[in-house]
Amino acid sequence: MKKTRFIIPNAFTSMNFLLGVFAICWATGIFSDFTDRDPFRMSAYFVVLCVLLDKLDGFAARLVNASSEFGAQFDSLADLIAFGLAPAFGLFFSYMNYAKEWSTKNFILLIVVFSVYVLCAAMRLAKYNAMDSTCLTDYFSGLPSTFAGAINVIILSYFIFKGGFTTAATSPNLLFIPLFIMLLTALLMVSPLFLPKLKPRDNKAFNAFQFVMVIIVYILGFMFISPNVPFIHEALILIMSAYVVIGFGIGLYRREQILIDCDKKIEEMGK
Repeated sequence: MKKTRFIIPNAFTSMNFLLGVFAICWATGIFSDFTDRDPFRMSAYFVVLCVLLDKLDGFAARLVNASSEFGAQFDSLADLIAFGLAPAFGLFFSYMNYAKEWSTKNFILLIVVFSVYVLCAAMRLAKYNAMDSTCLTDYFSGLPSTFAGAINVIILSYFIFKGGFTTAATSPNLLFIPLFIMLLTALLMVSPLFLPKLKPRDNKAFNAFQFVMVIIVYILGFMFISPNVPFIHEALILIMSAYVVIGFGIGLYRREQILIDCDKKIEEMGK
């Protein structure tokens, strides 16, 4: 009975892992022979589903008191697949599909951005398990891979949906935008900046606002599969961008105190 309680949180992690794998399958065109759905939008949607389900394994583990080292490592592996590899594969194959000539000329750039992003995602997750999870309870150190993956797949989906690859024939510089964003998010993942976590605070009004925004994101996320929902890309990009910009601003403002509190926790743990 004691071991069965670990099934629920690990089941959520397994789901995230498989959704990430399927996102890669969509991006590489493996499912194209079986359906006429847009493979890159479906790949993006599977990553978005991973984002929405990402916190459920931790919540379930706390709910049934089933936290474990195995669960933490398994969760990081699933995150690497869903938020590291899947967005990178989606970007690479979308360029090879929609802008093959440009991609051939800039193949080294594509490979560099792909490699840097995947490596930064891996280092971000390793750093979190090794260091950040012990002393940073209210802040993330660097951009979480979850947000990095979501930002990249939603912006790439928006770029495709708005005909970015088509208009790039006359304005080829547009093709650098998704690459720049992926490179920027990669560097932010391993940056020394602090980002406040989404968790209950002392201010009840802020908690209510935070709760409403989370609900809105979940609704928009599950509706993301439909291309007919107006402004869904813009709404998600706006919400995520506001959180990242404002959050890093707060982190910079409180940086000194955050470091002091972290050092105190490390000292207490060493006693």
